[in-house]
Amino acid sequence: MKIIEDPKAIEAKSMQIIEEVANLDYAEREKKVVKRVIHATADFDFKDLIIIADEAIESGLKALKSGSNIVTDVNMLRAGINKRKLGALGGELECFISNEDVAKEAKELGITRSMMSMRKASKNPKNKIFSIGNAPTALFELMKLIEAGKVEPELIIGTPVGFVGAKESKAELEKLDIPFITVKGRKGGSSVAASITNALLYMT
Repeated sequence: MKIIEDPKAIEAKSMQIIEEVANLDYAEREKKVVKRVIHATADFDFKDLIIIADEAIESGLKALKSGSNIVTDVNMLRAGINKRKLGALGGELECFISNEDVAKEAKELGITRSMMSMRKASKNPKNKIFSIGNAPTALFELMKLIEAGKVEPELIIGTPVGFVGAKESKAELEKLDIPFITVKGRKGGSSVAASITNALLYMT
């Protein structure tokens, strides 16, 4: 067996396999998002789980091109996003989960650091894209802040994973009149959110 060693060739071959196996019935830009998620997870179930709201991609691209920051709920997700590409567009990656003040205030209020991170992120008007891949509480809190008029995202990438609150938080996200990309059910995670976010960055 000949091993492919060139990174670009490996990715190209992977995308070819995905095209052949998945039979993706999506518009071109949506297909790029779905393919990158499948590529990151090797899970073809995502072709039937991803939900891309109307105008989500267009709104996300517009925000990126205008220099929006991207807020993540955890550092693992932050590490997986193409910082160089975002920086070239004038944006920054923000993640407050490890900030000492966030940890202190969260403990005092008896809430999760993820929730407090969203409260901190809401104070910067440049934070127009939120990518949440791990914590359902972060997504629930972000939606509360939206309803309270404290933040107005131009795109929410919401893919929390797990058994407690993940499915429910994403179901609530679908009800919002805000551009979003999510996945149904319990599946998701930082790799999924990162792949969606990067798919958008690569379209700019």
